[in-house]
Amino acid sequence: MRLPARAPFHLEATVRVLQRRAGNLIDRWDGQRYRRAVRVSGRTMLLEVRNLGTVDTPEVALTIAGGKASARQSAQAAHLVQQMLGLDLDTAGAQRRAEAEPALRETARALRGMRPPRYPDLFETFANVIPFQQVSLEAGMSVVAHLIQRFGDRLVIDGSTYHLFPKAKTVASARIASLRACGMSVRKSEALQRIAGTIAAGSLTGEELLLLPSTDAIGRLMQLSGIGPWSAALILLRGLRRLDVFPQADTGAEGSLAKLLHLRSRASLSRMIESFGEYRGYLYFYGLASRLLAAELIHPAPRR
Repeated sequence: MRLPARAPFHLEATVRVLQRRAGNLIDRWDGQRYRRAVRVSGRTMLLEVRNLGTVDTPEVALTIAGGKASARQSAQAAHLVQQMLGLDLDTAGAQRRAEAEPALRETARALRGMRPPRYPDLFETFANVIPFQQVSLEAGMSVVAHLIQRFGDRLVIDGSTYHLFPKAKTVASARIASLRACGMSVRKSEALQRIAGTIAAGSLTGEELLLLPSTDAIGRLMQLSGIGPWSAALILLRGLRRLDVFPQADTGAEGSLAKLLHLRSRASLSRMIESFGEYRGYLYFYGLASRLLAAELIHPAPRR
């Protein structure tokens, strides 16, 4: 199945910033294709995405494995991929703004076609934010990996095992001791369990948040126990692709950006973030992707 994609589109860069780390159990990249096990209309399936074209002339192909999918399921899977990878997103304005910044120009050119990805559902977003509160990226990734292994399902295809992200209702009914065994504190375990229950009950939805301006959505999220300004902004950015927000006080993101932009003070960094206006969120992804570029986990886009 071919999926329409606005050019340019850098699949590898997009998947890598979705992963954050190459050892991500859910989002898998083998150098040519992105694979992820998902649930669509109660059916478990494996999605495989390739760009058969180039960054500048993308030809995105979706393959569905795990049994024959109905026309409705195939359409839902295609929509899910389009949403997660931002295939129809126009990034030209953000690209121009980034290239106008001398210290960011080369990185922006190397990442040309990178989309800001988003998680497929609201609970997965929360579960990729709460464990990272006040800990390193590596520590947070370890907690999420334990959550997946302990509470997620598995799909086996051709002898390979693929993990599915845990369901909100599964975590909502889990014992706190089991959540703590994944490496979280009591406070984080209780917060994640409560939020899982709220989402499972339909009392909080992504559709509800999408209807709100970003400032109001942040306020709504901060009404939830365990969610502060940093978590709320990151939920909007990585879960709903609200690119006008930046998770302030994110030491990892701010440190990467300060290094990338050669800024020595937090005040200078704050001014730079504000100067990006509606494109603030791109700076978060540029900071993350710059580390992946340095580690050669992202191949630079070809020069125009």
